[in-house]
Amino acid sequence: MGLFATVERNLGLTISGLVVCALVVIGWFAAHVYGGRALYLLAYAGVVMVGAAVYLARRRRPVTAIRSELARRARVGQTLDVELILDSKARVTTFRIEEQIHPLLGRTVVVPIPALNPGEPYSHRYSISPKLRGVYKIGPLTAEFSDPMGLAKRRQLLTEPTEIIVHPNVEAVLDRPLTRAFEDPPLRPPKSRPWPQGFEFYGMREYVRGDDLRRVIWRAFARTDKLLVREFEQGISDRIAIVVDTDENWHSPGHPSDTFETAVRAAASVGVRHIRDGFSVRLEANYDQLGGIFRGPRSRLTFLDELARVHLAKEPLAAAMDRLAKSGRRDAHVVVVTSHFDSKSAARANLLVNDGASLTVCSIVWEESDPVTIRRAHEIGAQVVQIKPGAAMTGVFRASLLTNTRAK
Repeated sequence: MGLFATVERNLGLTISGLVVCALVVIGWFAAHVYGGRALYLLAYAGVVMVGAAVYLARRRRPVTAIRSELARRARVGQTLDVELILDSKARVTTFRIEEQIHPLLGRTVVVPIPALNPGEPYSHRYSISPKLRGVYKIGPLTAEFSDPMGLAKRRQLLTEPTEIIVHPNVEAVLDRPLTRAFEDPPLRPPKSRPWPQGFEFYGMREYVRGDDLRRVIWRAFARTDKLLVREFEQGISDRIAIVVDTDENWHSPGHPSDTFETAVRAAASVGVRHIRDGFSVRLEANYDQLGGIFRGPRSRLTFLDELARVHLAKEPLAAAMDRLAKSGRRDAHVVVVTSHFDSKSAARANLLVNDGASLTVCSIVWEESDPVTIRRAHEIGAQVVQIKPGAAMTGVFRASLLTNTRAK
C-alpha cells in the first residue's frame, strides 16, 4: 500500500481533498497577511466544501453482502470458488467493493459497482488457489463510497474475514517400524491390533473369533486341520513420534524455505500413513509438541492443521530429541525430518534406539545440508531416507527403506 493510499484510508480524504485542504490553509494565511476579504471567503468556502464532502461520503449506505460458505480446510494447489452477493434497501450508485486476499491465495478482488437497486442482488464470483500451506484470512469485504466531488472516501464493512487452513500436500510413502516387544510367535502385544497389510510376515497363530478371514492360511488348514492366521511384524506398541526440525539456521533461506516446506511435506506424508494404519501419532517441533495425540481417521485433519501452522524458530533439533528422551511415553518408532542431524541430537536418538525404538531419519539434501547427517544416522542404527526439495517422495521412501532392510 502506497503513502497516498495510506493517507486516504486513515484520513478519509482523497488526493483531491488533500489539495483543497492545502489551498484552504494557504488562502487563509494569505488573507491574514494581506487582509483580503475575498481570500477569507474563498478559504471558508473551501472548508464548507470539504466538510460537506466528508459528510456525504461518511453516510452509511444500506448495502449488505453475503459471502458463500468456504471449506475451512484446503490443500496446496486446490481451487476454491467464492461468490459474493450484494443487496441494498435503496438505490446506491457508483461505489466499489474490495475483498482482501493474501498474496499466496490470489489477487485482492476489486469490483466497481455502477448501481445497485433494491430487490436486484448483484453477484460476483472469483477463485482462489493456495500456493503454500498455512493459515490465512479471506476478507474483510468492504465497500468504498465517495462524495460526488471526489474529495472524501469512506470504507464500510460488509462481511467479516473468514479463516482458511491450507494443508501441505500428502504423498503415499512407505515407512516401516522394525522393532517389536514380543519375540516368540504366536504372542502379540496385548493392547494392539493385527495389521492386515504393509508389514513383513512374522509368524502364525491359531484363529480367534474376530480375525479377518483373509488372513487365514488355507494350506496350513489342509495339512493340520486347524485354522491358522498370518501375523505380521509390528512395533513395540502402536505409538509413533514424528519430529520436524524447525531450526531456521539449517534450512534454506527465503520465504518460503524450500527445505523447510519439503520437511513439512515429508512429515505430513509419514504421519498420515501411520494414522491410516491405525497408529497413535504425536508431532514434535523443536520449540514444542504440536497438538495432542493423533489417532483414528478423524485425527488426520487436526494433524494436518498443526503442520499448516508449524513455523521456523531458533531452537535446535536437540531440544525436541531431549523431550522425547525424557518423556514417559515409550514410542515404538521415531521419524526425524531434518537437514542437520547433529551430534547432540544423535546422542539423544541413540537413547531411544537403545530403549527399543526404531528410528527413521529423513535427511533433506540441499547445497548446504550437513554431509555428516547420514553417517551419524547409520552409526546409531537408523533407517535413512534422503529427500531432495521438489522431488517426489513415494519412490524415494520405498527404495531407501527396502534397501536398508535388505542390508540389515
